Amino acid sequence: MSDMDRAVEFYTRVLGLPLTQRFRNHWASIEAGKLSIGLHPASNENPAGRNGSTVIGMQLTGSIEDAVATLQQHGMRIRSAVSDENAGKIVYFEDPDGNLLYMIQLRQW
Repeated sequence: MSDMDRAVEFYTRVLGLPLTQRFRNHWASIEAGKLSIGLHPASNENPAGRNGSTVIGMQLTGSIEDAVATLQQHGMRIRSAVSDENAGKIVYFEDPDGNLLYMIQLRQW
């Protein structure tokens, strides 16, 4: 992460995930259900935002259109329009460091 405070703010306030640990700018742990996301500061060996190195997906319980509007209100970059796939609606977006994420609103059968 190039800016730990900004990253923690995004994952906790914008995405609504709970912060479980924070060790100044050396480590932060965000819980996402049974998934734990470890945030490390960027370095020369591990620069922030390597495209495609990891894609994290989140299943929504609410409206994907509302979630996209919230991301846009916070200035997040939306990488694709909401597309309607067999499994449901999906959209790709970036975190503050340009890491690729996606949200999916599963179709109710």
